[in-house]
Amino acid sequence: MGMAEAVQLFFKNYVNFQGRSRRAEYWWPVLMNLIISWSLTGLAIIVGGGFDALGTLGFNFLGWVFYVASVLWGLFVFLPGLSVTVRRLHDRIMSGWWLLGFIVAILIPFVNLIAIIAYLVIMAMEGTSGPNKFGADPKSGHDVGVFS
Repeated sequence: MGMAEAVQLFFKNYVNFQGRSRRAEYWWPVLMNLIISWSLTGLAIIVGGGFDALGTLGFNFLGWVFYVASVLWGLFVFLPGLSVTVRRLHDRIMSGWWLLGFIVAILIPFVNLIAIIAYLVIMAMEGTSGPNKFGADPKSGHDVGVFS
């Protein structure tokens, strides 16, 4: 699966929390979102007057334009990011509630580093082969009739 197809699926399944997602369907949009968010925020800082202006909220107009664009981009991809994360957990036979557990663990001092590493490892691991309780194997592309 290429980047274009993965990003297309990311936006096509905007609020679909059912089924499973492959690693590529998760990681390509993550890369795209990091590049876009960091670029917009970086441009806001560069053209807005630097880090000092960011700290004092003394951005000029163009800095605010890029800063608002960065915030709007984050809001735009929040739900599809949440849904692809839940589908990715489903591919590992994990409930979407695990995401809440990771978020809570990240907020706990000294536990947060372990939680972040565990989250990244789980997201990088290959999904289960064949259908599971969350749906057909996204790699095979067809349901073998186990759940019908």
